[in-house]
Amino acid sequence: MLTFIGLGLYDERSITIEGAEALQAADAAYAELYTSRLVGASIEDVEAYHGVDIEVRDRAGVEQHPDDILDAAETDDVAFLTAGDTMISTTHVDLRLRAHDRGIETQVVHGTTAQTATSSLTGLQNYRFGKATTLPFEYAHGGDDVPESVRETIDTNRDLGLHTVVYLDIKVGRGPEGEDPEHEEYMTADYAAGLLADYYPDALGVVVARAGSPDPLVVADRLAALAEQEFGDPLHLLVVPGDLHVLEADALRDLAGAPADALDA
Repeated sequence: MLTFIGLGLYDERSITIEGAEALQAADAAYAELYTSRLVGASIEDVEAYHGVDIEVRDRAGVEQHPDDILDAAETDDVAFLTAGDTMISTTHVDLRLRAHDRGIETQVVHGTTAQTATSSLTGLQNYRFGKATTLPFEYAHGGDDVPESVRETIDTNRDLGLHTVVYLDIKVGRGPEGEDPEHEEYMTADYAAGLLADYYPDALGVVVARAGSPDPLVVADRLAALAEQEFGDPLHLLVVPGDLHVLEADALRDLAGAPADALDA
């Protein structure tokens, strides 16, 4: 059995009760921290809290060389851990399909996602979000601006009146010079807002920082204004809203401090 378990958004306690029970019952546990991570806890904190040993795998150890994980799951109960909800990344879908190809039973124990938390914290209605996108560091895509694919996603959503979640790049184990085990870098919302403001200078943006933590931060303003602010520790993401329902506009004003003149941007 291979059980995919979402750890939630913040620390060792963010996992569901069902997830904690499955983790503690597993014969072996693996985790990856390159697609996202818990910013409020280390993997050692998770091990200590739940009384388990966890082997952290790098990208190659999950995507290219997962055979030992699958070998173990053929005879034992194996847990595979990720931050957030475990099936958001195609990496994890691929691993599950490999397990199915080998006749290994799988199950999924969900965790809270950044997108659902974003809807909850901002007051933007979940059914009014369009396709999400990820804004990479410039060195990661070989350019010096916002990739056209990111702009196309935002433009299409705005044309349809829909909100866009812009996930911000995380680089763990790889930096501007290539492979670097010590490299750990998180794009901040002010940096992202600065990149996007070159294309949408008057557009409204909404920053969500540290969703799932005891002190999440939500700030709404024009992208150019957000680029001049600081939002503290990671993880951050950015929302570019589409058309706002009156209740959504009220929420951004009251919960995120959006200026009245920016709500019509």
